[in-house]
Formats: sequence, C-alpha cells, structure tokens
Amino acid sequence: MSDLPTFKSALILHGGAGNIQRSKIPPDLYASYHASLQSFLRSTYALLNEGASALDAAVHCVSLLEDDELFNSGRGSVFTKAGTIEMEASVMVTSLRNDPNQEGEGAIKRGAGVMGIRNVRNPIHLARESLLRSGVTADGEPSDDGGCLHSQLVGPHVEKMASEWGLKFEPDEYFRTQRRGDEHRRGLKGEEDPIFMSQGTVGCVCLDQWGNLAVATSTGGMTNKLPGRIGDTPTLGTGFWAESWEAACSGTAASGDSDAGAFSVNDLVQEARSCMVDCLPGCMRDSPSPSQSVLDHYASEKAPLVYQGAASQHRTKKRAIAVSGTGNGDSFLRVAASRTAAAMLRFGPSEKTLADAVTAVAGPGGDLQRSAGPRWRKTGEGEGGMIGIEADTGPAAAGKKLRRGKVVFDFNSGGMWRAWVEEDENGNDVERVMVFRGEYK
Repeated sequence: MSDLPTFKSALILHGGAGNIQRSKIPPDLYASYHASLQSFLRSTYALLNEGASALDAAVHCVSLLEDDELFNSGRGSVFTKAGTIEMEASVMVTSLRNDPNQEGEGAIKRGAGVMGIRNVRNPIHLARESLLRSGVTADGEPSDDGGCLHSQLVGPHVEKMASEWGLKFEPDEYFRTQRRGDEHRRGLKGEEDPIFMSQGTVGCVCLDQWGNLAVATSTGGMTNKLPGRIGDTPTLGTGFWAESWEAACSGTAASGDSDAGAFSVNDLVQEARSCMVDCLPGCMRDSPSPSQSVLDHYASEKAPLVYQGAASQHRTKKRAIAVSGTGNGDSFLRVAASRTAAAMLRFGPSEKTLADAVTAVAGPGGDLQRSAGPRWRKTGEGEGGMIGIEADTGPAAAGKKLRRGKVVFDFNSGGMWRAWVEEDENGNDVERVMVFRGEYK
C-alpha cells in the first residue's frame, strides 16, 4: 500500500470463553496461557505497525493460536463424540476506505467459512484462500485462481482445494494431543475435568493503518460434539461479522478533514437502498423495484443535490465494525449474535457504540444468556463473549495525527481469555492479557 497511514493500528484477540474457574487454573497453567497470548499479541501488533494488512495480521495471529495445543483450534482442537477431529475457520473483511480497487479485498463486505476440516494444519489459511480466490477478476471476468464465490465450503471438497493450493497437511497423530484425548474420555464417562483447558473459538480482530478491518476465527468446536455438527465459527453473522456503512453526523467539519462535506440527498438514497437491499432475497437484489424507482427519482437532477442553509452543517462519515465471538456456538447461531450487534449500530440510535451492542448481546443478561432460558448455568447454553473493534472516518482526536479505533469486549461466562493493546493517559501503548473481569491472583 503506497498511501500514507490514516489510522493507528489496533487489535484484540481471544482464546476461548466458558465456565472458567480460578480453582481449575493453577499458576503454572495460567502462566502458560498468559505467555502464549502475550507473544501472539506482540507478534501481530508488530506486523500491523510494519504495514501488514488487517487480513494478513488477523490470519497470522489465529494461525499461531492454531499451532498452540493450549487452545481449541488447529492442533489443540477438541474431539468429537466419535473420537474424530473436525475443525472450522472463517475470515471476513470490510473497510473505511473509498477506493473499490484497494489491496486486500477490504473495500467490500465479504467473508468465507470452511467446516468439517481434517488434517489441514491451519484451517485459517484455508479460509483466507477461500476468501481471496474468488474464481473471477475484479472486473468479473473468469480467473484461473482455483477458487469460487461460495461463502461456505465443507469437508473433503475444500480439503482437495487446500491440497491444490499448496497448504500444509498433518497426519491424525499431530492433532491427537494427550490433554484433549484425556478430556474426551472423561467427558464420555461424565467425569469432571480437574483442570481447565481452553474451550470455544479463538479469534482476532484487526484494524490496519489504512482503515481496513478484518476478523479471523478458528475452532475445533464443542467437546464431544456429534460428528457433522456445524457451529457458529464458519457461519456468517453468528460467530463473526465485519461491516461498514455511511452514517450521518452533525457539526462543521474540522479543519483539514478530507472526509468533510455536505450531507447530500444522494447519500440518503444510497443508504436507504443499501438498507433495503440487505433485506431482499438474492434473486430480487438485481431487479428494479418500485421503491428503487422512487429513490432514483430523488437522486436525479430533479431533486436538489445538497441541503442548503442550516442543514449544510450536516455531513456523513463512514463507520465500520468487526466482531468475533467465542463460547456456546449453538447459542450464537440461535440469536445471530454478531450480525445482531452490528445491526444495533447501523439501524439504531447514532449515539450507540459497539461496546453497548456487544454488552447487549454477549454481556451479563444479554441476548445470549436469555436464549438459554431455564437451562442457563445448567447446560452451558448461552455462555460466551465477544470482542470487536469499531472505527470511523470522523476527525482524529485532538492532538492526534491518526484516527483511532476502539477495542471492545464483554462476556457473560466465568471468564474469557483475551489480549489487546490500549493507550494509557500519556498515549503510550499498554499490553493487556486477562481471563477474568479482574486480575488473576
């Protein structure tokens, strides 16, 4: 990317959530988790600051989690009830940039999920390739990259593609770790685990220096799940989501703000059309409708192009979010958790933040918890958490040269492994690694 950075890099990652109890995490085990998460955080943040795209950085982080048997993904994946390992992974991108031909596929809202994966060392690499290998060029012409425009691919079919694309495979023994094997056998007998092993999806959300956001997720699923079970991790809008949209904002433009401008009728038309199209079945999205004809009329030369007078104080800014969930995947599926959080912002009151939405869905008493009904705290249903980043093209904060994204998270379970970078009161970067709401003691 040749243009100058406009955003400060940001990231947050999670390593699973659930009924995590202090008594089941002895100091040496906690130290191992802390060291891994801190190492992955530093490595990924360094990549972002060196100019890596959000997509490449997020995939890098998740691949490190997949290679670490402490976490429920890749090598550390849990077993199915039949003693097999079936992995899932996904990526999704969006952007605050206005250039549709930018690098990294960030200008469009697009995601890809793979499921039922066996023996591919890093399922997240397979998800990335599935996203980028579309089978067509940017102009819509056929491509020989070996890909397709499908958003979800399963089992041996996509594994064959992985082999053709040169991805690395490992034998069954690589994935059958002693800890997960013991956990599997105890679960079949109904015995309780004496120590905690990370459960749930691992994931990472990144904002790069050019305003691109990406989310990457990976998991082995639920311990002793039925073979063939598909969770939220590879399913768009449930375990992960990324989206950007035009939003109204008021007030005069800050000096030197290149995104400043009047709030035009055409802006309203495009946002209204976008909202309508998102709700239409696929077969109707390319067909003119009476409503679209009305919108086109108001976007034509017959309608004023810009509100004048006092209304000219209003303009638009672009907002974007990316989120990743971890916990009881079936509950995330039932409430379409990630897309629900995004919709609360896009179609809700303008003052709402991603932190508000994540808490409403995944925080204590939120949608996930309520979805469990009377089974809450009895079956594991509804337990989980979410991480995310939100950013917009509004002016940079006072005294800052670059715009900042906002890292957020919340959870309703005993704990959620997470790591992120935040600024202290002096503007210095501070690494944070936590599992509970308070510090581990």
